[in-house]
Amino acid sequence: MSWGYYRPYVSVAKRRERAERKVKTLKKNGQILKPVIINGRTIAKTFWGKAWCDNLESYSDYENRLPRGRTYVRNGSVIDLQVNHGEISALVSGSSIYKVNISIASIMEKKWKSLVSECSGKIESLIELLQGKFSKGIMEIITHPEKGLFPHPKDIKLHCSCPDWADMCKHVAAVLYGIGVRLDEYPEELFLLRQADHLELLAKASAASLTTQSNNEAPSIADSDLSALFGIDIEPPHKQKTVSKKVAKKKLIAVKKRKTSMQTKKRVASVKLKSIRATKKLPMKRKRITKLTTN
Repeated sequence: MSWGYYRPYVSVAKRRERAERKVKTLKKNGQILKPVIINGRTIAKTFWGKAWCDNLESYSDYENRLPRGRTYVRNGSVIDLQVNHGEISALVSGSSIYKVNISIASIMEKKWKSLVSECSGKIESLIELLQGKFSKGIMEIITHPEKGLFPHPKDIKLHCSCPDWADMCKHVAAVLYGIGVRLDEYPEELFLLRQADHLELLAKASAASLTTQSNNEAPSIADSDLSALFGIDIEPPHKQKTVSKKVAKKKLIAVKKRKTSMQTKKRVASVKLKSIRATKKLPMKRKRITKLTTN
């Protein structure tokens, strides 16, 4: 970001047109884009998305720049947003197409262990975790500004290729709000950013609330839970009918009888065929004998 230079204002329609052209070009070059798409005015709708946005807005460091970011993300200006271990990379359409890179520090081991310990036995399933269906106590632990899971401004490093002098420009702010939108759909990406294993929050849950797993297996997810999380219907596996020994024995006898009957029919048909052939050949032999007698 450079000092003291501002590009002229570009309308929303112009930004969208420019973004569409850029997207087409990138797709032609084989790049897979993950745009931020918002339906309606509400940016985040789930526990994780809302908690992320609330965390951003709670810090005075960000309050002056966040409103423009909200406008940009609502207008579909974030045309690509990629999340990796502790890293966010994005493309934002403004006066030009700008590259945004954000680094987020991993959660401190001591802090993570404390959080896991406090949540131990209070989160019953992976689906409950990802859907954010917690008690008020768990919510307070996870969203605590100092002890919780969400990053503090000191944990976040921001960079944008735009000429704005501020550390948090509107493009960066739009991307940060875009993360809130992304967490609505993929809440596990927060743990990816903080480089923490979300399954650890389930590791010490009571045996009654989890299916027993082997040491090298991840917790299993019931089909009903998956249906609830992703809004899809999962067809239950077809149950094999159990057959009693008596029924099985009767079926076996019936099969044997059918085989015997078929074999008998084949033998009878073979005998009949031989008889027919013999009958057809008999007149020819008699005719031959008559000729010999005449001579």
